[in-house]
Amino acid sequence: MKQVCEVLGVARSNVAAKRARPADWRDGRTARQTDDAGLVDEIRHVIADLPSYGYRRVWGRLRCERERRCEAPINAKRVYRVMRVHGLLLERRPTPPRPQRRHDGKVVVAKSNQRWCSDGFEFRCDNGEPLRVTFALDCCDREAMSWVATTGGHSGDVVRDVMLAAVEQRFGNVPKAPAEIEWLTDNGSGYIAGKTREFATDIGLKPLTTPVCSPQSNGMAESFVKTMKRDYVGACPHFCGRGG
Repeated sequence: MKQVCEVLGVARSNVAAKRARPADWRDGRTARQTDDAGLVDEIRHVIADLPSYGYRRVWGRLRCERERRCEAPINAKRVYRVMRVHGLLLERRPTPPRPQRRHDGKVVVAKSNQRWCSDGFEFRCDNGEPLRVTFALDCCDREAMSWVATTGGHSGDVVRDVMLAAVEQRFGNVPKAPAEIEWLTDNGSGYIAGKTREFATDIGLKPLTTPVCSPQSNGMAESFVKTMKRDYVGACPHFCGRGG
C-alpha cells in the first residue's frame, strides 16, 4: 500500500479513510439542499427597480436591508449562485478590442481640487429631441461639481460655463482658483479651442488633454457617463431613446 500511494502521490491516511467508509456513505456537502425561494423573491424585488444591478450590488442592497431588519447577513457567493441558476445575472457584453495606444498612468489624485476632469454625453428624450450634457468631476472625491444640459452641442461656450461654475461651486464668487488645478479632458473641439484654454488659465485651471485613441486616460469621466446611461437614463421607465 505504501509503494502504491507513493507512486500515485496520495496520502495513505486518505486512502485508509476511504476504504473504511460504509457502502452507503454519501458526501453530505453535495447532498445538502437549501431553500432559495425567499432569497429569489428578495433579489427580484431589488432588480425590479434597478435592472442594471449585478450580483455584487444586489448583495450590497440585501445586506443593508437585512441589517435594518436585524437578520443574518447573506453571502455574496450565494447571491451569485442563486442569480445564475435563475437567470438573473446581467448579460456580459463582448469585450471590444483595445485601442493601440494604452493608458498606464493614474487619473485619481490624493486630494480634492488637484485635478478635475470633464466630458459630455447625450441621449434622446421622449419626443425624440437630443439632450447633451457637459459636466465636471473632481478626480479625488468624484463630486459632480457643475454641469450644463442643452439641446445644442458641446460648444466652447458650454465648456467655459462648466469651468466657471465648478470654480464657483468649490471656492465661491472668486475670480480664479486659489491654486492651479489640472483640467483633464479629451480632444473635443470645445475643449481645445483657443478661447477655452485661455479662459481656463485665467480662472486658475491648467488644461490637459488625453492622447488620441486613449479613452482610459480620462477614465473617471468615462465611467461617470456609463453609470448615468446605465443606472439612470437606461432604467427610467419613461425613457425610450438612445444615448450617445
